[in-house]
Amino acid sequence: MDKLDEYIRSHIDPEGDYLHRLWRDTQLRLSYGQMASGHVQGRLLKMFTQMIRPRLVVELGTFSGYSALCIAEGLEPGAVLHTFEVYDEQEDFTRPWIEGSGYTDRIQLHIGDALDLIPEMGLSDIDMAFIDADKRHYMDFYEMLLPRMRQGGFILADNTLWYGHVVEDSTRESDLQTLGIKRFNDFLAKDQRVEKVIVPVRDGLTLIRKL
Repeated sequence: MDKLDEYIRSHIDPEGDYLHRLWRDTQLRLSYGQMASGHVQGRLLKMFTQMIRPRLVVELGTFSGYSALCIAEGLEPGAVLHTFEVYDEQEDFTRPWIEGSGYTDRIQLHIGDALDLIPEMGLSDIDMAFIDADKRHYMDFYEMLLPRMRQGGFILADNTLWYGHVVEDSTRESDLQTLGIKRFNDFLAKDQRVEKVIVPVRDGLTLIRKL
């Protein structure tokens, strides 16, 4: 798989020097650096953004800012990304990378719980959303976002294959992350309010279109 991954990376657009340095710094300085989207998914996020042409984007789970910068690359002038990070200790690492990126006019970083902040901000008619936060609350995120999405808007949910744990016959009651993803996937499969498809890239990316 490593050879195949390298083949893919060498046959798609490069991530660029700034993103590459952010990726390296994320791996060196942050715990769980693998949570950052990375080269392949980053290029996919940029292209999806260019295809959807959103004016208002919401991201849940900023982490190091890698995915936010990839989305911002694909935004047209005047469009804005609101990205939410619940852990305030993350801000000292992430905000300088966003501010040094050249996309400060497109990205607004919010520190706090998106489940509280988005309703308080009154965000609505969202064109595109990217969920990559606490897997235990994917259902909460989804039900909070869906009424605020415009008709035809897209939600992208990351990690929906969750290292393959979703196909295991049994899940420990203490494994709340896996249980959260399974619950979300099972619910989404039956939700007639949306169209959906799981793309088996990286750790699984579910594309959801509001009908």
